[in-house]
Formats: sequence, C-alpha cells, structure tokens
Amino acid sequence: MTDEADEWYAVRCVFRWTEPDDRPYEERITLWRAAGLDAAIARAEAEAREYAGNTGVTYLGLAQGYETGEKDLTEGSEVFSLLRNSSLPPAAYLDRHFDTGGEHHGAR
Repeated sequence: MTDEADEWYAVRCVFRWTEPDDRPYEERITLWRAAGLDAAIARAEAEAREYAGNTGVTYLGLAQGYETGEKDLTEGSEVFSLLRNSSLPPAAYLDRHFDTGGEHHGAR
C-alpha cells in the first residue's frame, strides 16, 4: 500500500436525538485525512461518540465511508457518494428516501 496519510475520506454517521419529543434522526458527514478507509472510519466513530456525549444524541453505530481519491479538496470536490439499487421510479424514490416531509433543512 502506498502512503495515503494525506488522502481525504468522508464518513457518514447516523444519530438519533433524545429531544424534542419527535426525536429526529441526524446524518453527519465528516472529513478525515487518514492512511486508509478503515482508519478514517475508526476516527469518525470516535468523534461520533464524543459528539453524542456532548450534544445529547445517541450514536446508532452506523458509519459509511467514502474514499474521495483526493489529496487536495477543491470547490466542487465529491466528498460522498452512495449507490442504492431500487426498482422505484424517480419520484417515488425521492419521496421514499429524501423527501418524506420530515426533513429539517438549514442551519441547526
């Protein structure tokens, strides 16, 4: 393996809020420089546990990593991608996975 310690990896971790009563789920994508995907996920999960402890959310133990293939991120760099097989037509797919009506958009 080549030295990839300065390559960027993105890791998505999933949380559930303990307040308010409707308890939303949160997906966070964080960026890490690491020697490989496993190292980036380990660092992201450590940060996820710390984030959960400091904010009153529960880390659900799901971490999905993405190797950007980039040493230098620039405007427009792809930092995460997830492929999902589905037989749903486009509008139904978006409604099912991204536009359920329960999303909170904007700043926290």
